[in-house]
Amino acid sequence: MKPTYLTENSIRDFIAAALAEDVGDGDHSSLAAIPADAQNQARLLVKGDGILAGVELAGYIFKAVDPALQLEVLLQDGAEIKKGDVAFTVKGKAQAILTAERLVLNCMQRMSGIASYTHYLSSLIAGTGAKLLDTRKTTPNFRMMEKWAVVIGGGTNHRYGLYDMVMLKDNHVDYAGGIREAITATQKYLAEKGKDLKIEVETRTLDEVREAIETGGIYRIMLDNMSPALMREAVAIIGGKYETEASGGITEETIREVAETGVDFISVGALTHSIKSIDLSLKAYK
Repeated sequence: MKPTYLTENSIRDFIAAALAEDVGDGDHSSLAAIPADAQNQARLLVKGDGILAGVELAGYIFKAVDPALQLEVLLQDGAEIKKGDVAFTVKGKAQAILTAERLVLNCMQRMSGIASYTHYLSSLIAGTGAKLLDTRKTTPNFRMMEKWAVVIGGGTNHRYGLYDMVMLKDNHVDYAGGIREAITATQKYLAEKGKDLKIEVETRTLDEVREAIETGGIYRIMLDNMSPALMREAVAIIGGKYETEASGGITEETIREVAETGVDFISVGALTHSIKSIDLSLKAYK
């Protein structure tokens, strides 16, 4: 099942904006060098190991450039890939294949890198019960594809933006005057606006955890930059009353220990802001 933010309209709008940025008033290289009626084919070559992502999106892109292009998918999104694999072939108007090439590769290389790292971190916490979350640390205007890649890699999406969930972070708490003040002001605001949004509050100390519990009316408590020992104590204090999320400075080396504290979720910004793209290439063939 696709995430709800992936609609036909949202995907179409993304592709239209991306093509407008790249193509402008025409792909003059292809228009100049390639006969308009030339037919050709190309295949997507994998040049690194990991998890494939963006195949479905590639289909949308090729269709947007030229509905007559024929895509034969050999490896689906989420497939484990290795150097030398062929993910798909595309046949049709040569000019159209060339126009779509860079957008397909730009999307798929980054999405595959994100899916691969998500898959890897998820494997490190397997069996603990903790789920891996992404964050809003995404590339402007590419968030939809980055979060899609997290799902393909086996992770879970956090809120999509500022509008679909309330997260009271440290600055909100400090500006509001404290945990209780931030929560109660938010509850009042939501009631006045008639909005039914889940509230998560970030805590930095056990005292803040206790204050959040005492105030109530929340959905999840974030444990920010706490040591695993402190986190374990916080989870015990919360006692299952609210969902728990670990965040802040979590690395490959520490994520297993964090997961074993009993937290429900672990959010890692590096899933989308610090990944290495998987090398892919679209090559013509006879």
